[in-house]
Amino acid sequence: MQLSLASQNGQSAAEAGLSSSPLCIRGLTVSYGEKPAVFSVDMTVVAGQMTAIIGPNGAGKSTLLKAALGIVPPLSGRVQVFGRPLDHQRARIAYVPQRASVDWDFPTRVIDVVMMGLYRDLGLLGRIRGSHRQIARDCLDRVGMHEFSERQIGQLSGGQQQRVFLARALAQGADLYLLDEPFAGVDAATEKAIISVLKDLRAEGKTVVAVHHDLATVRDYFDNVFLINTRKVAEGPVDEAFTAETLQAAYGGRLATAQVDQIATTA
Repeated sequence: MQLSLASQNGQSAAEAGLSSSPLCIRGLTVSYGEKPAVFSVDMTVVAGQMTAIIGPNGAGKSTLLKAALGIVPPLSGRVQVFGRPLDHQRARIAYVPQRASVDWDFPTRVIDVVMMGLYRDLGLLGRIRGSHRQIARDCLDRVGMHEFSERQIGQLSGGQQQRVFLARALAQGADLYLLDEPFAGVDAATEKAIISVLKDLRAEGKTVVAVHHDLATVRDYFDNVFLINTRKVAEGPVDEAFTAETLQAAYGGRLATAQVDQIATTA
């Protein structure tokens, strides 16, 4: 059983050392001022599966993801990607940030945004070949945005913009995909398109980790969950870790008991 409930009295998983999983975090602490946003968190992501990071607002979900990527500096802790330090494995990671954190007024076309995912192949001179444009078009086609390739990114709807950023991630050809609330504020058609692409990535043997806010879709979308409320609450397969007990521990009074029971037991 991979279920792991955090305990102050139990042996820290950090003592067991780092693993060669797609993303392995040990003892990660991040603080914005005096109060920790993430405190001494351990996380081990299962390869070739989809993992949801869930917890109440302000629980440290996005901070955990950003610290794992080095976007925000941790106070302490270690991160390895596929068994090696992060800086040695960045080419194997694709990141989709929260849509609200992006400057959508920047004047650029959709296809140019997607080709940003090819920056390692383009090199410093940025010499764009026909093959690069074809990769970008293929990625846009996968997310249902091929016909918008020449449109200015700021002219798109929120859901369309999110699809374009997913296409940019696809262009990287990564092995590990990290997404920060990919379904937040999007329409039903976009959510359906995104989850279809993510499940296709899983079928190809890729690993997906997403900060997720809709508890009602966790069972349908994900294989594993990681519950956090500043500290780790639980992690493991959905059937084992996504329970009324762990949800109540993570959310406390923010979710009514009846609501927790319904979410946790609905298959």
